[in-house]
Amino acid sequence: MTRLIGDLTSTGSRIVATSNTPPNALGEGRFAASDFMREIQAMSDRFRTIRIDGVDYRQRDIEGDARVLSADAYRFALADVAAAGERMTDDEFGELIAHLATVHPSAYSGLLSGVQCIGLRDVQELTDQSAALRFVAFIDRVYDAQIPIRATGLSLTSIFGGGMIDGGYRKKYLRCISRLNALTASETAA
Repeated sequence: MTRLIGDLTSTGSRIVATSNTPPNALGEGRFAASDFMREIQAMSDRFRTIRIDGVDYRQRDIEGDARVLSADAYRFALADVAAAGERMTDDEFGELIAHLATVHPSAYSGLLSGVQCIGLRDVQELTDQSAALRFVAFIDRVYDAQIPIRATGLSLTSIFGGGMIDGGYRKKYLRCISRLNALTASETAA
């Protein structure tokens, strides 16, 4: 990235970048924070920081838990989706997590093609960081497509176990929790 920015700016190109993180806090909590900071500092002379105060429209409430359905409510919710002629998935959570490990994250959007509702049965806590990060990437694609989720088992906002929320990927997990709240919150999820 440092080389790309250097090459672009040397030809007169201008770059606009946004961040919720102040420049002096970039890289905090990352595993290779010193390497990250060295790269940021190498690029910093090519940028001018402009602070724009105000409410971040992307900030969502992450309080509360994603909606969980009983087995009966889950069946009824998916039956309603099918009756409406919409395409849905109905997967056991562990099987989805295992499948995501066999697909490159760049192909996650393809898995969602034409899907109008995602059904997840028996949601359980994730303790493997790689599996959790794949799920985060998958939920990013689900959120981009605005596909509602119906789930049974553990609340999807409680799946990141083993201290993951306090680690180097905290922002990713909190963003995912916010998105899971939004994706399970529609009135048809009750």
